[in-house]
Amino acid sequence: MSDHILTLGGVQEEQPAHDAHATSTGISNEKLAMWVFLGSDCLLFGALISTYLLLRHRSTTGPEHLRVPKDVFDIPFTSVSSFVLLMSSLTMALAVGAIHRGDIRRCRAFLATTALLGATFIGGQVYEFTAFKREGLGFTTNLFGSAFYTLTGFHGAHVSIGIMFLLSLFVMSLRGNLGPDKAETVEIFGLYWHFVDIVWILIFTIVYLIP
Repeated sequence: MSDHILTLGGVQEEQPAHDAHATSTGISNEKLAMWVFLGSDCLLFGALISTYLLLRHRSTTGPEHLRVPKDVFDIPFTSVSSFVLLMSSLTMALAVGAIHRGDIRRCRAFLATTALLGATFIGGQVYEFTAFKREGLGFTTNLFGSAFYTLTGFHGAHVSIGIMFLLSLFVMSLRGNLGPDKAETVEIFGLYWHFVDIVWILIFTIVYLIP
């Protein structure tokens, strides 16, 4: 980026030009936009979690064994799926660190691993939903089912979108379009992925662990 030239008393001094993408907060427009998006998503997930808490004990229809949430969940299985998703946060952080060091090969490997772990989590969620459906718990079975599928399904959609972005970054790296100059792009996506993982910790605690 070119510098501005100032002349003071016949002496020319160079003054760095302002970054066109910087904001008054000191971060780029792209990163600021991601923080704003995550803030709005916090409100949305807060509303979904509040709705679930209000409705989960108001299940008055459906088979008797489906009226109490704790009688439906397979806690050990979901705990393993949760651990897999949390491990993906570690690999995502390693990917960000690798690209900041200019190690594109390791960054690519960590991006692929993160996508694989995310896909494993989604596979577990699909299996869980299928098992619930076989037991007779559908989206319209009762209020608990509607609230549960809406909350966890919405989170699953976020993870699925994240996997698609991860694969896009992976393809970019294969084509040589993901170098150190794109480190902030990976970092910004890392914010999104860590947010999704943190939200799942809250959902898992509230939905599966709290009686």
